[in-house]
Amino acid sequence: MSTQHVVVAGAGIVGLSTAWFLQERGVEVTVVDRAGVAGGSSWGNAGWLAPALTTPLPEPAVLRYGLKAVLSPSSPVFVPLRFDAGLIRFLAGFARHSTARRWRRSMTVFAGIGRDGLAAYETLAAGGVAAEVKDADPFLIGLGSDQALRAFTAELHHIEAAGVDVAADVLGGDAARELEPALGPGVAAAVRLHGQRFIDPAAFTHALADAVVARGGKLLEGASADGVRDLGGEVVVRVGAGELRADAVVLATGARLGELARPFGVRRIVQAGRGYSFSVPLEHVPAGPVYFPDVRVACTPLRGRLRVAGTMEFRRPDAPLDPRRVAAIVASARTRLAGVRWDERTDEWVGSRPCTSDGLPLVGPTRSPCVHVAGGHGMWGVALGPLTGRQVAESLVTGARPAGPFAAFDPLR
Repeated sequence: MSTQHVVVAGAGIVGLSTAWFLQERGVEVTVVDRAGVAGGSSWGNAGWLAPALTTPLPEPAVLRYGLKAVLSPSSPVFVPLRFDAGLIRFLAGFARHSTARRWRRSMTVFAGIGRDGLAAYETLAAGGVAAEVKDADPFLIGLGSDQALRAFTAELHHIEAAGVDVAADVLGGDAARELEPALGPGVAAAVRLHGQRFIDPAAFTHALADAVVARGGKLLEGASADGVRDLGGEVVVRVGAGELRADAVVLATGARLGELARPFGVRRIVQAGRGYSFSVPLEHVPAGPVYFPDVRVACTPLRGRLRVAGTMEFRRPDAPLDPRRVAAIVASARTRLAGVRWDERTDEWVGSRPCTSDGLPLVGPTRSPCVHVAGGHGMWGVALGPLTGRQVAESLVTGARPAGPFAAFDPLR
């Protein structure tokens, strides 16, 4: 199949990376998005490019929360009590994959692509995408107890055993506060990770969109891809009241991927795992990211403030922001950070991470060689977005199915 024009549905970091790498191969691109550039989960996340922390979402610790915990709005993982057949199927599959054996198997897949994710960012920078990728130095993991420290260092050993290069130092609470004064009295110990990076996700995604447009790509914002027809060698994408014709389409629509991809053999549920974030002023802005894994709160210094993010809420994508979830993050982080003016928080946000029950993304061709998907990354769309875009562009242009670690992301599995 000769591919000269591709429609990319989705202007988040995954979709725009796909468009950019298609342009590298001489393909004309039209990007459409129902909200606009970075209108979904590419806007308010933590922006980490951290191979040492890029792990499968289904894990044994999730099962240990128990039913009572996940039904509480203050829990790091929250499932509202309601009947939803699709959600029940997703949660059942998620539970099946939250075992140590399946986690290790999936972790090996992530380990096989971790450093390539950073290399794909370097390719974008060398190609003129004008947004900064910062070294995360220090990248601190703040733990609330010695027990939490032992649990986290054990997890790091498992990650390293899977093939990830992990360089880390353990610090006592006082030493950690001396290194980073923003840490509060609730931090009993810390781990300093080396070799990680981070971005301002919204700024980077907008810079990527600018680069795609500057190279001749079309960007249609406020244009929702509502359906796809495969005509055999050509696709028709329904966009609002109109249509776009192209040689192929890439579906990178985040938590809404499933409804468009299902007619083409993609049966795995893509569930919205909603995350919350907000921005706060504080006396001392950390030099790099800070993570509190025992309460599942992630912090990133952005634009002179601190972005505080957390929670995993399995709810429909269009549900309104739940203030209880913001309050839960504040309560969890209050003693872990010092000098924060919590009442002056701004930019309260909720976004829908696209999650799969096995924790592995959906990347590659569907039953139709003209319809490809790129999504289901869970919390790691930013970390793996450019690498995914590079892989999809290569597969679409060459016609080859993904091999190596990417074979595990087969959308038809």
